Amino acid sequence: MDQQQTPNLYLASQSPRRRELLDQIGVRYRCVSLGVPEQRLPAEAAQDYVVRLAKAKAAAGWLQVKNKSVPVLGSDTIVVCAGEVLEKPGDEQQAVNMLLRMSGSEHLVLTAVALCMGDRCQTRLSTTTVRFRAICEAEARRYWHSGEPSDKAGGYGIQGLGAIFVESIKGSYSGVMGLPLYETSQLLGEFDVPVWQVSAINQEEESSRE
Repeated sequence: MDQQQTPNLYLASQSPRRRELLDQIGVRYRCVSLGVPEQRLPAEAAQDYVVRLAKAKAAAGWLQVKNKSVPVLGSDTIVVCAGEVLEKPGDEQQAVNMLLRMSGSEHLVLTAVALCMGDRCQTRLSTTTVRFRAICEAEARRYWHSGEPSDKAGGYGIQGLGAIFVESIKGSYSGVMGLPLYETSQLLGEFDVPVWQVSAINQEEESSRE
């Protein structure tokens, strides 16, 4: 790989939404595929949980990559409704229950971003308030069968079919997608990672699954 093709960042995620958002701001990156257990600790606060996972992903990515002169970005997203953490639904009924719980009310979307290089690791947290319109059970089931909710925190995608549920948001739209660009750009600046790169080479380079 010549110098022009050298990435400025490794992304510890295979999420197409996060890749799309990094593409949007012109970051030259490569993806690292890894497995980090996503298990909330007993009595762990939602904010602490999402920040811990983002840091764990970035740190695990750093251990994996060969080029130690490039930082690794990790991110994690959870939904909190009435104090309950809603992650990715495991099946149809879980997804339907999540949507009905959020129906006609507000919930929070928390997305943490971490950037690690060696012993240095910085984090940012984005919190967005989302209000849903009323959703009936039949509609929630039809949405599940679209295939969209299964890999998304809270069981919906604001950038996809699930957008029709969203009455309003207060905060970061990109944060709800999975990578808050304001907070991310702050971290990139601290690590001297350039944005607005024209010749991005964004593709998967290194892969390891647990």
